[in-house]
Amino acid sequence: MKEPKVHVGILFEPQIEFILLNPYRMSGTDCSGIPVHGTEVYGKQVVTHQDGKILWNGCLYTELLFEPTNEAEYAFELLDVTIGINFHWERRENQRFLGALKIIVEDGKLTGINSIHIEDYLTSVISSEMSATASPELLKAHAVISRSWLLANLSTVDRSLVDSGHSEANSELIKWYERDAHTRFDVCADDHCQRYQGITRASTEAVKQAIAATRGQILMFDGKICDARFSKCCGGAFEEFQYCWKGVKYPYLSKQQDWIAANDKPQLLPDLTQEAEAERWIRTSPDAFCNTNDKKILSQVLNNYDQETTDFYRWKVSYTQEEISALVLQRSGIDYGQIVDLIPIARGTSGRLWKLKIVGTKKTLTIGKELEIRRTLSTSHLYSSAFVVDKEEVSPEGIPERFILTGAGWGHGVGLCQIGAAVMGEKGYAYNAILLHYYIGATIDKLYE
Repeated sequence: MKEPKVHVGILFEPQIEFILLNPYRMSGTDCSGIPVHGTEVYGKQVVTHQDGKILWNGCLYTELLFEPTNEAEYAFELLDVTIGINFHWERRENQRFLGALKIIVEDGKLTGINSIHIEDYLTSVISSEMSATASPELLKAHAVISRSWLLANLSTVDRSLVDSGHSEANSELIKWYERDAHTRFDVCADDHCQRYQGITRASTEAVKQAIAATRGQILMFDGKICDARFSKCCGGAFEEFQYCWKGVKYPYLSKQQDWIAANDKPQLLPDLTQEAEAERWIRTSPDAFCNTNDKKILSQVLNNYDQETTDFYRWKVSYTQEEISALVLQRSGIDYGQIVDLIPIARGTSGRLWKLKIVGTKKTLTIGKELEIRRTLSTSHLYSSAFVVDKEEVSPEGIPERFILTGAGWGHGVGLCQIGAAVMGEKGYAYNAILLHYYIGATIDKLYE
């Protein structure tokens, strides 16, 4: 098998401005359906959505492609790219990319797509998802999981297993959100898929060596490429796939405590699907690889905007009655009235809620899964859905004046825990040991040279 290319959706705007830093060849299809090829282009360009077409240099096109005359070295720059979409650190920045730039019309806007070889894509992902100064073993581990997730996504045949979806009844609204909802490109460039910011983030020789050392390597289980999910901090326990997305169980994404004792065996994890065990777990601080405040280790995983968040292994959020009732209305579009209670209904193997009943003075509804809960209870995304609820100053009518959420972890908790893996790397674990800790029973195979 030859090294594949990946097509990454970067920018979704009515107008896209970009700079071709070196000579590029333009090709496209004009409004008459006539192909246009071979025009050499250089410098700043502006494309605008107009009447369902792409307006560029006074002409309308159905799509445009700009290919570098030197694919290995030539780059282009996209202006005002939004990163951290819907997260607390959302912002815009200019970004540079190797490879080709394709412009298409999609959903009434223009979409800018970067086409690039997978190994070059991974060099950026590793530097975008974490600091390029991370330990060599962590970098190698992340290269393998990023490659595995991407290739599993590209090779998925049965889309029904992984599409976004929901189930709805009078008393329940259960939604899950997948990362393969794109139809005209393979993956997007934000946290919805994998962070990819081109060559904007300064890569290092260590990143390039990690990619080269693991070239073509993927995680496999039962003859299939592993859907190698990962998150920032599991909170001490692994979550299972079916509690976050569609109800499909992957054996390699199984429950386990994020800790290996001196006898090289994982610790026994309490049954965190049980409310009493989950509450005890979340309100304490059990041993775990990801239970660390070591700034040197955290700086390996957290880029500058991620370091704006410092409490993630255990955290607290407090809302007044006015704040939470307004927030839930704004985020869900459902008028519950005043919030009377937040009741845990079902938890996964890490203690993360995948069903939460919201009781209001006007409406009561059970929502899920974990991301829907996180989106409903935060202006961006709650750190995780592994939380317990305390109510304060409850009125005679049973309406609390304040809700306090005490939680564990950052993200969905499925697969590799980035902070835990960073600690393992510092403790001397090799990348294959790190991988097989988080992907239970998987093997590491080589797909292409």
